[in-house]
Amino acid sequence: MNIEQYERMRSGDGFIAALDQSGGSTPGALQHYGITEADYSNETEMFDLIHKMRSRIMMSPVFTSDRILAVILFEMTMKRTVDGLPSAKYLWQRKGIVPFLKIDDGLREEFNGALLMKPIHELDQRLQEANSNGIFGTKMRSVIKLANATGIGACVDQQFEIADQIMQVDLVPIIEPEVDINSSDKSWIECILKRSLIEHLNSLDSTQSVILKLTLPDVASYYSDLVDHPRVLRVAALSGGYSQTKATQLLMQNKGVIASFSRALTEGLNAKQSDLEFDQVLDKSIQKIYMASKVESKSKLV
Repeated sequence: MNIEQYERMRSGDGFIAALDQSGGSTPGALQHYGITEADYSNETEMFDLIHKMRSRIMMSPVFTSDRILAVILFEMTMKRTVDGLPSAKYLWQRKGIVPFLKIDDGLREEFNGALLMKPIHELDQRLQEANSNGIFGTKMRSVIKLANATGIGACVDQQFEIADQIMQVDLVPIIEPEVDINSSDKSWIECILKRSLIEHLNSLDSTQSVILKLTLPDVASYYSDLVDHPRVLRVAALSGGYSQTKATQLLMQNKGVIASFSRALTEGLNAKQSDLEFDQVLDKSIQKIYMASKVESKSKLV
């Protein structure tokens, strides 16, 4: 493990940029960027376009380690280059930004109110490739829709089972049991989820650390005991479908939690913008999310 990266993730200032849209979510990400399905004719062209968008973001002069702690990459992005360097090495060597890798293969059908992850094919090989590419950690996502203790328990069990495999090869897992923001059970889900997370965290030994990526809770600072848990390196919040304005407003109410935004980060960016226009929009978004992630800013309100 890279100790400098570990210390940066443990106590550094900034937030995590999620640039890890997979095949299923890429068309939507491109559409928000002003590129429609009529602009590409096959999957290869689609992935070329999304990589061009991600590269433009990462290479922007406003995208720096002053405000960005880390970036979550899609596997195909990790295997491509940015400005002549492999993507993860570009982030760390040129920008001083910690690289993570999305490793899940999507979701199963809903069962007991939860969508667990599909089996992750060739997980050992993926983790080996992550290490050889200079990746610091991984991210995997599941979704919870109902306050069903059985479904939530199965979701958290699965996350920590795979996290154990990840930690065994000296990578730090981002555990992401997303709560559907449109669920009428959202508050109850968060109650059951927190209890389950704490039970699993308490079972880890002193050499193990995880990062939690959670939906912004209904109750301000509801996850403060997770933020303070000795086995938690960081608690990050996903935007979960909230607009940038709504997501940053909610984030400000959660002391110790940093952003790990995707759509809320790229909101307003467009392929047709000049580099100056693009950088100006990105700079405003980064600053807004950065300030919402800062402990000092929140301490005035919380």
